[in-house]
Amino acid sequence: MSGEEPGGVGEEAVPKRGRTGPEGDLLDPSQVHRVRAVLSLGGVPHRDLGAWAAVVASNLAADWHRARGRRDRLRTRLEALAPAGGGAEGGQEARLLSLAVAEGLDALPDAQRQVLILRFYADLSVPRIAEALNIPEGTVKSRLHTAARAMRERLHVDEVV
Repeated sequence: MSGEEPGGVGEEAVPKRGRTGPEGDLLDPSQVHRVRAVLSLGGVPHRDLGAWAAVVASNLAADWHRARGRRDRLRTRLEALAPAGGGAEGGQEARLLSLAVAEGLDALPDAQRQVLILRFYADLSVPRIAEALNIPEGTVKSRLHTAARAMRERLHVDEVV
């Protein structure tokens, strides 16, 4: 592969929208008309693009910090649940598995993560989860199936199981 294609050897794949330069940087002066057109199509009132970009960047930073805090809290809870002194090798394996599961849970959409945690960590039945979340049992089953499949695939890809 050439060095300019995403996903080349030793190169991190960068989505086309994330590239910089006159064609990819939405803050580039040559892109102002495109950004304004997209905003107007979305019903966003005409505004200063610099202020808009600052608000978007602020929201992205807040989202990133919230997700980071959630991961840290989850990691702390899982580390507290890990068996104490279960042998150096066995304890280390349990911690690695716990961290892999925590990262897999964090990667799930909120609705899937919620039903998976209620089912397998809180040990609630499908009918109790449906009642607690005020959703049909079929939706709970579907979310559980999709979430479990995603977790299984992730753990296999990460070579945890």
